[in-house]
Amino acid sequence: MPASARPVDAPTLEYYLAASARSPIAVRLVLGHLLRSLRKAAGIDAEAAGRSIRASEAKISRMERALVACKMVDVMDLLTLYGVHDVPTRAGFEEMVRVAREPGWWHRFDGVLPDWAGKLIGLQEAASVIRTYEVQLVPGLLQTPAYTEAVVRQAYPLASPEEVEARLDLRRTRQLVLARDEAPHLWAVLDEAVLRRPMGGEQVMRDQLRHLMEMAQLDHVTVQIAPFNRPGCIAGGFPITHLRFDLPALPDVVYLEQLQDAEYLDKPESTQHYRQVLDSLAQAALSPRDSLELLADFLD
Repeated sequence: MPASARPVDAPTLEYYLAASARSPIAVRLVLGHLLRSLRKAAGIDAEAAGRSIRASEAKISRMERALVACKMVDVMDLLTLYGVHDVPTRAGFEEMVRVAREPGWWHRFDGVLPDWAGKLIGLQEAASVIRTYEVQLVPGLLQTPAYTEAVVRQAYPLASPEEVEARLDLRRTRQLVLARDEAPHLWAVLDEAVLRRPMGGEQVMRDQLRHLMEMAQLDHVTVQIAPFNRPGCIAGGFPITHLRFDLPALPDVVYLEQLQDAEYLDKPESTQHYRQVLDSLAQAALSPRDSLELLADFLD
């Protein structure tokens, strides 16, 4: 059922909370979407909504886009403005606000995790499908510990042993998303350069390739290789991550990582464009079966 067709009532809020319980960030996104839907249904513009909570139009925009954690008093005042007086429904919103303000498990890694990267982890926890295109490195969710350590030591050459271990622990914990019940489907397209870059040395790379082969044979993991000799296997030379959710209130999200920042896109015209790019790459790349054969060739 489309999000617009789903009523905002107590059972609906319980459904959203249950479906996104692993990720406070997902709950925050759902909460923002529902507040925006209620405001528009009430025919109230963002400026008037901002005045009702002693704030600005910009704050309403930040709340609705989940750029800030909503305060309980603000949400309750907005519900009153939007004509939501049903006690069970308001109680459901209270619970959503409480959950949305809880720290995710990744917050214990604040010392090594940039603020902009935490959102990606929360989205991956809630996603049903994670599609990624990598041009230089094996995707983090598919890395071996030794490969991750090589990446960390190259990216952070002055890191202390404690920091290196913390980053390895973070990566190991993130990878548990693929081992849980109802794990997301990971669909990764890797440029051939990923296989030819001997990160960590020959033995580390051979172990990594074997691990890729093992993971690629799981029902919920798809790996394709985009070889040098195939036309259409170029997408601008930068990695792309596209996340899709079963929650009808959550739009697709595209994650574009840069050197010291990241961009998150959720407008349909943008996410659809990147989805088409990934579709084209998947069509041009080797099939999953042929990709496994190529990985085996690299190990011969």
